[in-house]
Amino acid sequence: MADDGIYTKNADIQALAGVNAGAAAKLTAQTDVYVLNVENRINIATDTDWSTLWAAGSLDSTLKLILTETGAAACAMNVINADMTAMSGRERETILDYLNTIYEENIKLLLDKDKKANIIDGITE
Repeated sequence: MADDGIYTKNADIQALAGVNAGAAAKLTAQTDVYVLNVENRINIATDTDWSTLWAAGSLDSTLKLILTETGAAACAMNVINADMTAMSGRERETILDYLNTIYEENIKLLLDKDKKANIIDGITE
């Protein structure tokens, strides 16, 4: 099965979920269930249709990396929660805190109106 996401790919999800995350939960077929919902949640949370901008080739490489990391972090949290037996409680809690911090900090960056205006103005010029 191919990756279904526009800016979130299975390799990024697997990397952030970590080597100890459940093998079945990290499979592309499993993560495809999360990807589109996560990407839509990011688009809605930031009031920007990043998926359309990405597909149109309208984003710079820095922004693409932030979007990829944000989507992968949110999906990796879903992967870890899907199979909580694969890690110790302490390991699971630590990695979930780390992933949540990545997600929240990146959403703040994507919400920053000045940064967003510069990015979008730079794209449309």
